[in-house]
Amino acid sequence: MNDAYAKHEKDAIDEFEKKGYTARYRYENDVLFNLETHKNYKPVNITIVKEFRYEGMSDPDDLSILYIIGTDDGSKGTFLMAYGPSADTDTAMFFKNVPEENYHRE
Repeated sequence: MNDAYAKHEKDAIDEFEKKGYTARYRYENDVLFNLETHKNYKPVNITIVKEFRYEGMSDPDDLSILYIIGTDDGSKGTFLMAYGPSADTDTAMFFKNVPEENYHRE
């Protein structure tokens, strides 16, 4: 992981916004919803460009994943999700259902 993204989710979000990843998404009813365009995406319609995992500074059980996302229609943005004990299982299942070939891990 790049040191610039290592400490805080906000730092990574800010850096990727500079690279054009400005869309914001919300998970609802088995789709990822673009808050600006109101388009919906199923797991097959998104690509995970990068993923960063974070642990809370004051509470190690406060865990999150930041997804850097591209979509099949050119939308680019970020999605921050809790994981671990406080995770929403439906949202976690959505990302688990993203096809393996749509992950661009380094």
